[in-house]
Amino acid sequence: MGESIRFAVQVLTTNLLRTTLSLLGVTIGIMLIIAVFTMVDSLEKNIKDSLDFLGSNVVTVEKFPFGGPDPNYPWWKYFRRPNNNYAEYEFLSANLRNAAAVTIVGRASTTVKYASSSLNSVDLWGMTYQYKDVYEVALGAGRYFTQQEIEGGRPVAIIGDEIAQTLFPNESAVGKDIKIRGYKLRVIGVMEREGESFIGTPSSDDRVYIPYKMFTKTYYIGRMWGINPQIAVKGYADDIGMVELQNEMEGMLRKVRGLRPKEDTNFALNRPEAIADALGGIFDILGTAGWIIGGFAILVGGFGIMNIMFVSVQERTKIIGIQKSLGAKNYFILFQFLFESIFLCLFGGLIGVFIVYLLTFIPFGTLEVTLSMKNILLGVVVSSVIGVVSGIIPSAKAARLDPVDAMRSA
Repeated sequence: MGESIRFAVQVLTTNLLRTTLSLLGVTIGIMLIIAVFTMVDSLEKNIKDSLDFLGSNVVTVEKFPFGGPDPNYPWWKYFRRPNNNYAEYEFLSANLRNAAAVTIVGRASTTVKYASSSLNSVDLWGMTYQYKDVYEVALGAGRYFTQQEIEGGRPVAIIGDEIAQTLFPNESAVGKDIKIRGYKLRVIGVMEREGESFIGTPSSDDRVYIPYKMFTKTYYIGRMWGINPQIAVKGYADDIGMVELQNEMEGMLRKVRGLRPKEDTNFALNRPEAIADALGGIFDILGTAGWIIGGFAILVGGFGIMNIMFVSVQERTKIIGIQKSLGAKNYFILFQFLFESIFLCLFGGLIGVFIVYLLTFIPFGTLEVTLSMKNILLGVVVSSVIGVVSGIIPSAKAARLDPVDAMRSA
């Protein structure tokens, strides 16, 4: 087998022009397939990273379901649904058995002031202590709220990095006092910088976190009107699809809201993963399109290599006859041409992968493009398979040649 490989390499390096022309089709095909898969994987990763703020294994209680209203459900009934309230949060927190953590979050837009500086349209979030257990909280400086600060509704705040840099450009924000709607709040922490996401989803950089009870002092939260806080529940990883958690939450919410068995549910239980699953279907379609586009190029390249291999067998018929007369076995001749075909396709595929790798250095704005090891291996495997498929028939033809007839050939 080693000698067959040596013969194959020698032939390929001797006919460089033919070798180069032969692998172009495979190079283009593999490049197209790997480029499409790399872009799809990068898009999926960037979008999912942008949705990290929604959390994982989280079920939220809201008025409207993700994906839009049910066309069979009167739209006006959604608006008549009651707002979530703190009593419901406490009831779920105390009674849910399938929940790892429960929090309630109030959200509003506000103005933040410090000395003579101010920032408008800042996201103000009021939350409870277990917020850090439901969602990721990455602090760059300072500390998180204590249980006493949350329960007492103390005037303390954690601010985003962009707010800290704008209001406190040359000093530490921790320990300073900011003003929100007339209330003075002490900054106890600053979030790590997240930067701009690919799809422009909300970032903690422009956000202020305060205790929920402090939030209720600044904004009205009524049963039907005012701000509608979101109740978020973190499930356990072994609860696949959060089915048990959602069933338990539905029963408890119907109970705490006093709904009779025949009454419609007046809340929606949403899972952020539903958005990712919907996007996953789009990425599957894009991946299929990549296979189709690249497949045509590979098909052309494969036929091209097969034709070149038939020509190569024809040119070396006399040499094959001499090799067989000197005792060369059929498998030696078979492997000699098969390895030549595989090396052609493999080299062409590696060039295609390398071109895609170079393309990852081109800036695409906020889209971070990365060539994964999975796609590199895909390129190598597909190239090798094309090499085997394209070379097996010419190789078998060469291996079956009669040595006498082969030596007599012109």
